[in-house]
Amino acid sequence: MRTRKAASFILLLILLSAQLVYGQQNAIPASFDDYVKKALVDWEVPGVAIAVVKDDKVIFAKGYGVKKIGEPAPVTEKTMFAIGSASKAFTAAAVAMLVDEGKMKWDDGATKYLPGFQLFDPYASREITMRDLLCHRSGLERGDLMWYGSAYSRDEILQRVRHLKPSWSFRSQFGYQNIMYLAAGQAVAGVTKMSWDEVIKQRIFKPLGMTSSNTSIRDLAEMSDVSTPHTKIDGKVTAIPWRNIDNIAPAGSINSNVADMAQWVRLHLNEGKASGQTVITSGNLKELHMPQTLIRREGVWEIISPEAHFTAYGLGWFMNDYKARKIVHHGGNIDGMSAFVAMVPEEKLGVVILTNMNGTMITAALAYTIFDYFLPQIGAKHDHSAEILKSIKAVLAQSETAEKKKEEARVKNTQPSLALKNYVGTYTDEMYGEAKVTEENGKLVATYGAAFKGDLEHWHYDTFRSIWRDKSIGKSLVTFKLNAAGKVESLSIENLAEFKRTEKAEDVASLNLSEADLQKYVGKYALKAPPLEISLEMVGGKLKGIIPGQPIATFVPVAANRFKVVVDGAPVEIYAQFEMDGAKPKSMILEQAGMKFTLTPKP
Repeated sequence: MRTRKAASFILLLILLSAQLVYGQQNAIPASFDDYVKKALVDWEVPGVAIAVVKDDKVIFAKGYGVKKIGEPAPVTEKTMFAIGSASKAFTAAAVAMLVDEGKMKWDDGATKYLPGFQLFDPYASREITMRDLLCHRSGLERGDLMWYGSAYSRDEILQRVRHLKPSWSFRSQFGYQNIMYLAAGQAVAGVTKMSWDEVIKQRIFKPLGMTSSNTSIRDLAEMSDVSTPHTKIDGKVTAIPWRNIDNIAPAGSINSNVADMAQWVRLHLNEGKASGQTVITSGNLKELHMPQTLIRREGVWEIISPEAHFTAYGLGWFMNDYKARKIVHHGGNIDGMSAFVAMVPEEKLGVVILTNMNGTMITAALAYTIFDYFLPQIGAKHDHSAEILKSIKAVLAQSETAEKKKEEARVKNTQPSLALKNYVGTYTDEMYGEAKVTEENGKLVATYGAAFKGDLEHWHYDTFRSIWRDKSIGKSLVTFKLNAAGKVESLSIENLAEFKRTEKAEDVASLNLSEADLQKYVGKYALKAPPLEISLEMVGGKLKGIIPGQPIATFVPVAANRFKVVVDGAPVEIYAQFEMDGAKPKSMILEQAGMKFTLTPKP
């Protein structure tokens, strides 16, 4: 009997001690306000909105700071922010719903729903599944600048991704990939016969009561409580415009507020139910939160969660352990906005952090601070904001050191190999499309897509530094490559791609000849050996050279009876010189790579 009493007493002590270390707060402490305000100052973030869900109730929803630096309007729980890549979980959820309905299967080939979808690797094209699209194991590097600031449509981006070369083997490791989420979103659109945007609005926003949420910045125009994006430019926090990313929407275009996003968190913590109705079955909700791809714990992962033992990606969600609990989360970063949505499913606990500052990790710091109020007090206590900020500053210091080394490695007192006009032209890449170099007021200007337009200042040799006019993008080195003939062959934009020079008719400084002036050259010209026939015809007001089976050439007048022959992809310059007999040509001499071929008019 005495033994039983002793055992009961020991059990009581264990239970009491468990309660003592568990963290009994049922609400966020009053001191949290001061903690957030200090964090905003330390991290140089204008504003943040926070919501906390516990046991299927929104127990906290509040804004701090301002919507725009220098203006008094405060952030509220209804203030709109971009959630960036936290949108990916919505796309994964849309797929889960279609799996629930038997209209999709996780392990069906993606090409079943995306006819014509093709990757660089034929094996990967054949084998990639819907699950693969959603868990970042395609083997592809990001290729984000194909969509960022470009005019390419969703379908065109998917068509161009076949040119993106793999960085590692298919399914061999984690590699974050926005374009694969676009593919998943377009697959959803194909199955439902609705746009991805409408699917998200009708199947998720509507049943969850997310009345303010939308999928495009175009929908923000008529809203009043909207935050302004910010980033650091020359060391100063600066307001910047919203970035339209509709063409990659399934990977990151949703805009919302913490009041709405709390309902999204409730859905996940309530096994896929909202207002008593099943939105996603518990089985497929579990599938979303199940590790699919392991992630090496290094770099940023050690900074965010230094105590974790594993990090993995599920379907639209990251996950790791913290204080003996699984954390399911996803961040989001897009021009001037950072977001973090995180949950502890075992505790029915979730947080949403939305900010109006570019690439800040204050989001994770505040989320883990909130978790500490509710989770077992295992190990040392942390000031997450101070600790993560210290690590981030160390990383930034390393980056600054690298920039200084780059500056020190710059070779002084060099000159470009050619006159500036010789760098002017059109350059193309199969995947990224066109980059152009023009000359304005005696200086070179590089343009790629809608976002990238920069003034080129000479760096050294044939490398220039582009000062992008959109200051939030920063600076990049642009290097021109010359061929053996001393002609510019290509240009490489740092961290983007190498673009091959493709001369276009509009790039050539031409004489202004009327259509009537050009008409006298029209006709067929023949060469006996080797046999060749060229037909010169007027097409769209321009003189075109046509050889069956060959690319059509444009004859651009550059001097009296002299034309530059512009052919897409031609490796050398070609000129055509006409010998005239009065007003009619008596021969056409083609000059190419030091050789001359004389063609005569056919009667």
